Amino acid sequence: MINNFLLKEFGDRIRHLRTLENLSQEQLSYKTGFHRTYIGMIERGERNISLTNMAIFAKAFDLTIDELLKFNNSKELLKQYRLKTED
Repeated sequence: MINNFLLKEFGDRIRHLRTLENLSQEQLSYKTGFHRTYIGMIERGERNISLTNMAIFAKAFDLTIDELLKFNNSKELLKQYRLKTED
């Protein structure tokens, strides 16, 4: 998939927030209600999660959804993202 980098960026963001709070994947699993392996898959960029699940992560980290989605290089990510009509 051409836009896998976005999933990887989101996974890196979740991992970064988790480590900032000194949480293991298991502890974040307990906090969110998601299985530990699901969190691992998200962190590796293997899962494209729903908006509902993003809201759960945002709440777990005491953030708004837009704060959760703030990546270091957001503008560059959008430049790289390809629309289906651009393929």
